[in-house]
Amino acid sequence: MGKRRRARELTLQFLYQYDAMNESSTDSQALEESVSFFWDENGLNVDSEVKEFSSVLIKGCCVNLGHLDEIIVRYSKNWRLSRISNIDKNILRIALYEMLYLSDIPHAVTINEAVELGKTFGTEESGSFVNGILDKIKEDLEKGDL
Repeated sequence: MGKRRRARELTLQFLYQYDAMNESSTDSQALEESVSFFWDENGLNVDSEVKEFSSVLIKGCCVNLGHLDEIIVRYSKNWRLSRISNIDKNILRIALYEMLYLSDIPHAVTINEAVELGKTFGTEESGSFVNGILDKIKEDLEKGDL
């Protein structure tokens, strides 16, 4: 498994736990503590590149949570955020953060990775659901409409 894929899986795990604990603080100190606790408590022995990339994704998603969720709601026609499964919602957040803020990763790669996460950790429909939303976002990003 590639390092970035492993980092995305760990990010998904963190965000899922973060959601489950109903945490939404963007306070940098509280977020740092949550991230440190995640790495320490889970006893994860991961490559430093994996940990670094995952930490970038975690912090970026958490700090920009409101903005990411607004975009997800806008593109998930007829779906309130509360109706989207926590797995799918967090996969979308990770991918959207990458698409908006990490210009060194091609959108097609981000979408492919998100779809694979959906197939692995979501429901039977997760891959196509995630793909449909991210593909619309990608089109608008490329047109400059987002």
